[in-house]
Amino acid sequence: MLALVLLLAGGAATGCGGRATTHHKPGTSHEQASGGVGTLLTATDATGHRLREVPAQGAPEVQLTARPDSEDGWNLQLAVTNYRFTPDSTGGAALPGAGHAHLELDGRKLARLYGPWFHLPAAQVPEGTHTLTVRLYADDHTAWAVSGKPVEGTAQLTATAPGLPVGHSHGDTPPPSQTPAPEQADRTVTITVRDGKVSPAPARTELRRGERVALRVTSDRADTLHVHGYDKELALPAGQEATLILTADRTGLFEVETHESSLVLTQLLVR
Repeated sequence: MLALVLLLAGGAATGCGGRATTHHKPGTSHEQASGGVGTLLTATDATGHRLREVPAQGAPEVQLTARPDSEDGWNLQLAVTNYRFTPDSTGGAALPGAGHAHLELDGRKLARLYGPWFHLPAAQVPEGTHTLTVRLYADDHTAWAVSGKPVEGTAQLTATAPGLPVGHSHGDTPPPSQTPAPEQADRTVTITVRDGKVSPAPARTELRRGERVALRVTSDRADTLHVHGYDKELALPAGQEATLILTADRTGLFEVETHESSLVLTQLLVR
């Protein structure tokens, strides 16, 4: 009888499918340690995430390469060793050699990465020379570390003009009058975040499947927009409007929130 009770309790803890949740538990933070892998240090990385120390032998490694894209911006490649990306278990316990990565430009977070390739739009890179950094994290959002230093890789990137990488040119670039129009959306949701408050108050945005919605967000502090269920993210520069255009190609209820301030901005109800 006792064995049966323990079995049922274990099933309830993991859920029917046994997959880790993508949301942290109420009352806890993204950075809360929830695994027994390695040694959790009191030290943190530059963004405030605690370090999870592991031995150098067999530790995760990452190298970053940035290549100009033929149309726009750069294509970034993360070459990882002793590591795998696990987007389905983000928010769960720390597992050996697994998790996700953060991408930073000159120390400012641009995006969370769930795979080895990422397209960096030219519009997100100001004119000049910059340092790109990718850092590896566990599923519980602690940073993998060796000898007290985060596991990360860097690459230099230079833009000769706002949004235009070095050596990037088009022989068939259309004149201004023929420049393609920006992406169009069926619905636009405009949101402002100021002093930790969301305006207008968070509500549901109803969409038909296949519709395109533009999320226009202005935050008074640097943050990251995240659309749960679609795993879409957008960097929110402090005091500047940023727009994410999303095709609602799956039905359900999906929260749109900020990562750093953990604010719910809206809910997308797709029918």
